[in-house]
Amino acid sequence: MAESIAFEIARKVLEKLGSAAYERISLAWGVREEFEKLKLTLAAIRAVVLDAEQQQARRLELSLWLQRFKDACYDVEDLIDEFEIQELRRQVLKRGSTGRKVRHFFSGSNPLACRFRMGNKIKKANEMLNEIAANKAKFHLTEKHETNVIHRERETYSFVKTSSVIGRDEAKQHLVNFLTDPTDGEDIPVLPIVGIGGIGKTTLAQLVFNEESVKSHFELRIWVCVTEDFDIKQLMIKIIKSATGMKCKDMNKEELRKDLLDCLNGKRFFMVLDDVWNDDNKKWSELKDLLCGGAQGSRIIVTTRIRNVATITGTILPYDLEHLSYENCLSLFLKLAFKEGEEKQHDNLVRIGEGIVQKCKGVALAVKTLGSLLCSTRVQHDWELVRDSELVKLKQEENDILPALKLSYGHLPWYLKQCFAFCSVFPKDFEFNAIFLIRLWMANGFLQSPYENEKPEDIGNRYVQELLSRSFFQQFEDKFFTFTFKMHDLVHDLALSVAQNEVNSCNHYLTGNVRHLWFDLSKQGASQLPNNLSRLQSLILSDEKGKGDSESRIAEVISRSKHLRVLDLNASSFEHLPNNIRYLKQLRYLTLACNGNIKRLPDSICNLQSLQTLDLYGCRGIVELPKDIRYLISLRDLTVTTKQTRLQENGISCLTSLRRLMFFECENLEKLFEDIQNLTALRELYIYRCHNLVSLPQGLKYLPTLENLGIVKCEMLDLTMEELELEREEGGSLRNLGIREVPKLESLPQWILLGSIKTLQHLYIRDLKNLSMLPIWFQHLTSLQSVEIINCPQLSSLPEGVQHLTALKRLEIGGCPKLNKRCIEETGEDWPKIAHVPDFYYDDSKITTNDE
Repeated sequence: MAESIAFEIARKVLEKLGSAAYERISLAWGVREEFEKLKLTLAAIRAVVLDAEQQQARRLELSLWLQRFKDACYDVEDLIDEFEIQELRRQVLKRGSTGRKVRHFFSGSNPLACRFRMGNKIKKANEMLNEIAANKAKFHLTEKHETNVIHRERETYSFVKTSSVIGRDEAKQHLVNFLTDPTDGEDIPVLPIVGIGGIGKTTLAQLVFNEESVKSHFELRIWVCVTEDFDIKQLMIKIIKSATGMKCKDMNKEELRKDLLDCLNGKRFFMVLDDVWNDDNKKWSELKDLLCGGAQGSRIIVTTRIRNVATITGTILPYDLEHLSYENCLSLFLKLAFKEGEEKQHDNLVRIGEGIVQKCKGVALAVKTLGSLLCSTRVQHDWELVRDSELVKLKQEENDILPALKLSYGHLPWYLKQCFAFCSVFPKDFEFNAIFLIRLWMANGFLQSPYENEKPEDIGNRYVQELLSRSFFQQFEDKFFTFTFKMHDLVHDLALSVAQNEVNSCNHYLTGNVRHLWFDLSKQGASQLPNNLSRLQSLILSDEKGKGDSESRIAEVISRSKHLRVLDLNASSFEHLPNNIRYLKQLRYLTLACNGNIKRLPDSICNLQSLQTLDLYGCRGIVELPKDIRYLISLRDLTVTTKQTRLQENGISCLTSLRRLMFFECENLEKLFEDIQNLTALRELYIYRCHNLVSLPQGLKYLPTLENLGIVKCEMLDLTMEELELEREEGGSLRNLGIREVPKLESLPQWILLGSIKTLQHLYIRDLKNLSMLPIWFQHLTSLQSVEIINCPQLSSLPEGVQHLTALKRLEIGGCPKLNKRCIEETGEDWPKIAHVPDFYYDDSKITTNDE
């Protein structure tokens, strides 16, 4: 968000205006010429934005000009959204063109008046941009592109004072064992050290590099701080210089290759490649080929923040460097903040220091930064200020923690920068759910793909994995259909620093430029929200203590936030959703989850043609869903809790864009709608705690897109469809199946599995008290990667042929007394069937199999 936010927003707007879809829209509305003017003016201003962002800190007037351009970009984005909304409404009118009701539904949409209004808005947008473009001349800005922006190079060296390193003895020994292990393969063994910036990867490598036993073991030790672009010629120059002291800048690549070969020839060498960012496998292979002249026993250690780099470079599993313990952090802090023994004279400061160390959460460089910051003062107030301030507010030198973390941010591709900065809207220590976060990114239009047909949910999953790989997220808990993760507090500080005033994650609302706001109603009522909400795109009202706010207060907030894309009213307690929700035309995400008081949704909610996510999880009072829900034609994700016994036909089944559908605690529901096969885009279906549901619709058999199916706590549900089993053909796409607490189930439903023999990857069955056998065709599930069988007391054996499931990597069996006995290591009758599985868990204990 910040830093290059105006540049990236302008990019996104230009891409939309240049798309084939907007070419059609501009022709249909007769605004093609105005659109072209917008594109040209935007492109001209964007060309100098990077220069403006680099200079703005020194020139207040330039900073204000840049803010105007950011606001203008957002305004143009809002305008583009309006055109999209009008197109969606046209689609609804076409679908219901024969009915009087649908025309009445959009009675306020006069086509001629709408065309005039939209034409006037685009004209005003052009005037605004023209004025901003005219003002840029006085700043004498230079055109710059991303390739012209140079990241600061980080320089490291091999020396470390060993007495200053605390808490890394175990890690050091692990690396020394790797270096001195006599076992060799064909390739030079490479061990990557992976971890967040500032955690101590370089320090650990330095510690090992200077270890006496390592010095005596290798004939040659080479330390290379790798350049950001992984330039092979520069790397050869650095390697030769580190090994021989010789400078060879004037040599060509062939001369360098010969010198490198001579340098390594027949010698057992140890090389550290520090701070590697390159994830281009071709470049890595080229470098590794140049290093093959060393003797047996040579070793390479790579340090990196990026897991994908570790995967490419490593010949063995990477070493994940853990955070320092609190005790070690405190020892390091006291060593840096005080002269030896001085801390005994300042008990008050030591107590404050303990709080400061807790802020660092085990990151060594953060401890060093704050310890060094306080070494020159013994004033209690100064120490309290550091303890009570966000890291972003404290003075930072070039090699301190925040600049070190900003290196990681600087290396992010542009599309991940805004997604990462958005995460600062959540409070520290917030536990993210991947599905939840992707919904919010999608609603705000952050998900961009170079591939025309890639689905937003898939793009979002890719973004999450990339941020995990780059250590911006830390995986917290792996669940069957999703997983949760957290941001380290220091990474949260980084996100705040790059988001600047675009995001606010507390109740101190500072400026009218905030676009994304988390507001805690348990601390202040909604009446304390400021008046300047007009630019808000995301509003998350947290209400953990259930204080809630009145319908009228929520209605007032809605009336002041016309451009909302995200409205999160989780755990609210009002009985009626305000009718003016219909005016949030750009709303794409709405959650009323865990509101036990609301009984109905207003019909006006069906006016929200942009709505992608509607979450009614745990709204147990809802009597029925709106009759016109079929008009929510953009809806992709629906979670329903309702008191209905049956769902009306021509309702949910008309939502053909729906990709994820969950029925949660629909306790009276006896049947789902029969025409479920109309949901041709559905990928995920979850049915949780629907106690009276007796059967699933037969149309479920004919959903070729369904990938995830979860069924939990459905006591009356009968999953057999025996009369239709033979009709089921291969061609399904089911990848994940979870069934739990379905007491009528005696064997796995063939109608589900037989169509997905080649696709099913993960199977989770739990608390099935009457399940007595797995089918004989189980061995044909050739794509199966993980199986969990928990608390199925009647299950007595595994079927024949399980040993042929070569893709199976993880098997967990627990609470199955009969089956457990047959799976005892070496002696159990079923042990030969599972001995090939690398990760086998038996009643929560991991068993090491022969293949490990």
